[in-house]
Amino acid sequence: MKKLLLGLLAVIVVVAALLIFNTLSLSSKQVAPEPLEAMIFPDSAYHNLSKAIQFKTISFSEDAIPDSTAFNGFHEFLREAYPLVHEQLSLEKINEYSLLYKWQGTDASKKPIILMSHQDVVPVDQPTLSDWEAPPFEGRITDTHIIGRGTLDDKSSLMALMESVETLLQQNFRPAQTIYLAFGHDEELGGSTGAKEIAAYLKAKGVNAAMALDEGGFLAVQMVPDFDKTVAMVNLAEKGYASFNLIVETRGGHSSAPPKDNTLGMLAQAIVDLENNQFPYKMVKPIDYQFEYMGAEMPFMKKLAFANPWLFKGPVLKALNSHTTTAPTIVEGGVKDNVIPTVGKATINFRILPGETVASVKEHVQETVGDKIKVELAGFTTDPSPVSGIESEAFKNLELTIRSVFPEAVVVPGLIGGGTDARYFYDVADDVYRFYPIRLEPDSFTRFHGIDEKISKENYREMVEFAYQLIKKFG
Repeated sequence: MKKLLLGLLAVIVVVAALLIFNTLSLSSKQVAPEPLEAMIFPDSAYHNLSKAIQFKTISFSEDAIPDSTAFNGFHEFLREAYPLVHEQLSLEKINEYSLLYKWQGTDASKKPIILMSHQDVVPVDQPTLSDWEAPPFEGRITDTHIIGRGTLDDKSSLMALMESVETLLQQNFRPAQTIYLAFGHDEELGGSTGAKEIAAYLKAKGVNAAMALDEGGFLAVQMVPDFDKTVAMVNLAEKGYASFNLIVETRGGHSSAPPKDNTLGMLAQAIVDLENNQFPYKMVKPIDYQFEYMGAEMPFMKKLAFANPWLFKGPVLKALNSHTTTAPTIVEGGVKDNVIPTVGKATINFRILPGETVASVKEHVQETVGDKIKVELAGFTTDPSPVSGIESEAFKNLELTIRSVFPEAVVVPGLIGGGTDARYFYDVADDVYRFYPIRLEPDSFTRFHGIDEKISKENYREMVEFAYQLIKKFG
């Protein structure tokens, strides 16, 4: 017994020593900021963003025709607000409403970069109008904020890019690398006629960019529990997307004599079975980067967990939502309270982790719900994107710009659960990243696609400054 206890103690000492060694070895990955020449912020910038919000460039549904008055009016406004951009950059309209600007660089040997955004916004739920501080398409400017649909998603980044380029042109700046500004018009519907066609156009022209940069990363302020540093999330990849309809077909009947296999009962059981058989949490790229970059900045006990994923990865992966998610979103069936319906249908949405596919998710669904339930794809689908690297010059420039403009922020490469237009640009860019410095806090996160969307004047100033400094860095 004594030898057993001594052996157990030895194992505990070795494990403890390994945990502490790994923790102490996890050093900061943050680069040192460099001094920057301050940008003179344009006097008209707030007014221009306000005006942009007033154009109702709404994406309602895949079947709806874009509002030509709104989109063409927005294009004409851009032409008036940014005359030098339209004099010195070439402009192609793709599928009538998407915009592709080209700023020719001075060094043909350097690969271009693609800076992205999108023009369209989601609709506003009419019953919520009274809950807004100001009408959602008024573009009201207060002492502290610009209010309106699109201030966060995504006209702020589009307008910040236009402000920065116009300012640089006023200063007679010429980039070494050719810069493309790619503004799709249907990102909120999946981007199939906007960004996808822009990427196809660039590919046909033989464009091979060093980097494409889109929305999908942000400055997270107090979003990580017990962590007081601002986190600059630079997302290297995005999860895939698929929805499946579960369809139950029976002979129905009278509610007074329900059959054993009740239509809606079978459907409900299928939903419960899927929720009880979740996809496992996995350590995949780029989640491993989050362990390294985030963990190195944590207090000692949390750092210990991040530095030793072989022992503690379960809770951390769960906190990072590192699995394919399962979300029932729509249930249909029934016409009268005393009639058992002959058809019941539920829609289940999945956000797919890298390493899995739409096909593997469908296989999982069918195995879980059984043969009595029909499983069909519903609408737009896409596999997870490839994962971009962090060793390229493009990433280093992006990382250094973030650290120099926001020296208080910790840069963390990561994975986004939502979808972006960036998914289409892997064939025309060596690396694809998702980051613009929108500041998000716990109470403002719900404003995305929600009520009272607004951006602070200070944050919008930061976005313009970031775009300006990034372009100069590549130039």
